[in-house]
Amino acid sequence: MNESTQVGIVGAGPSGLLLSQLLSQHGIDNIIVEQRSREYVQSRVRAGVLEQGTVDLLVKAGVGARLERDRLVHDGFEIAFAGRRQRVDVRKYSGSAMTVYGQAEVTKDLVDARLEGGGKLRFECDQTSVHDFDTDRPRIRYRKSGRDCEIACEFIAGCDGFHGVCRKSVPANSLTTFERVYPFSWLGVLSDTPPVADELIYANHARGFALCSMRSRTRSRYYVQCTADEDVERWPDVRFWDELRARLPADTAEALVTGPTVEKVVAPLRSFVAEPMRFGRLFLVGDAAHIVPPTGAKGLNLAAADVRILNRALIDYFRHRDSALIDRYSETCLKRIWKAVRFSWWFTSMTHRFSDDPFNYRLQLAELDYCTSSTAGMTMIAENYAGLPFEAGA
Repeated sequence: MNESTQVGIVGAGPSGLLLSQLLSQHGIDNIIVEQRSREYVQSRVRAGVLEQGTVDLLVKAGVGARLERDRLVHDGFEIAFAGRRQRVDVRKYSGSAMTVYGQAEVTKDLVDARLEGGGKLRFECDQTSVHDFDTDRPRIRYRKSGRDCEIACEFIAGCDGFHGVCRKSVPANSLTTFERVYPFSWLGVLSDTPPVADELIYANHARGFALCSMRSRTRSRYYVQCTADEDVERWPDVRFWDELRARLPADTAEALVTGPTVEKVVAPLRSFVAEPMRFGRLFLVGDAAHIVPPTGAKGLNLAAADVRILNRALIDYFRHRDSALIDRYSETCLKRIWKAVRFSWWFTSMTHRFSDDPFNYRLQLAELDYCTSSTAGMTMIAENYAGLPFEAGA
C-alpha cells in the first residue's frame, strides 16, 4: 500500500500525537506510524508533572478539557534533607505553577482527539524504516498485516523515542552524541493509596534518594534509589515500604499510607543529547534526541517544547514557503535542552547518593541548605523546575 502526506510522523507517543494534532489544526496533512498497539501506547505509565507551557500547548491543541478538570495544580514541592522538609514555592519565585496529570492520560486524550478528528494513525507497524530524507521526497516504509507499505512525505518527524529507528538512520558521521549514565536506578511503585503529602517530596538521605509523587488524590507514585542492575523480584511490597519510610523524615514516614502495589519497575537514569536535531527533511523530536533523568520532571516537557517549535516551523513553511524556522529548529531546541539537562543533572547530583564518601554527602547537605535558605537559590530552583522561557517567537 502506497500513500503520500505532507508530514510523516514515526511514533505515537505524546510528542508524535501532539505534533499531529497541532498540524491538523492548520490543515497540514500527516500520518503517524507506530510499532505498538493502541492499547499498549495508552497504557504506558510515565511522567506526571507538566510545566504550564506544556499545559498551554495541550489546551491550544484542543485536548485540555479533561486535563483542566482532573489535574492537580501544585504551587511548589518539597525537598527533604537532614531530617526536615523545606518547601520550594515555585509560584512565588517563578510566577508559574505545575500540573500533575499522568502521561498516560495525556496520551489517551491525544489518541481520542486524533481519531475523532479523522487522524491517520497506523498502529502495529513492523520493520519501520526511513529513507531519502536528504532529498525533497523522503519516505517511510513499514509492514502491516503482512503487507509492505510506503508513505511519501515532504518531511519526517522522528518521534519514536531513544530506541527508535529515526536517529539510528542518520549517518554516524553526521551525528554527535553526549551521554552520562548514572551509577544507579529508580525502583518505582504505583499504588492505589492516598499521597503522603499534597505536593511532591524529593528526599536526600544517607541511604539514598526517595521521591513521593502522585497521579491523583487516590493514586500514589513512589521511588527509591537502587543499584543500576537491581532485580525487581528482590523487592516485595513490604521491603519497598520499609525502605521508603527509612528515607523520609519521621513525621512523613508516620503519615505514609501503604497498600498493595499496582506496578513495580526499575528505571535506569541517564543524560543523553544528540546534535544536531535536523538532517535534511528529518527532524528528531523528544526522546529520539534527548533523555534526562526524571529528577527534574523535564522529559515530557522537553518533548512538548520540541513539538511547539517544530509545529510553528512547519506552519511557516507550508503557509509561506518560509524555511527560516526550519533552518533554526535544531539550534533553537538545543539551547533550552542543554539548560534542562544541566538542571536535571544538578538536581540529581544534589539528591542522590553516588558513593559512601561522607565528605560528598556533607557537601550535598550544605548546598541544599544554602539554596533553600537563599532567595537566589530558591529562584534558581523554581525557575528551572517551572520551565525556562521560550525564545521570542518560538
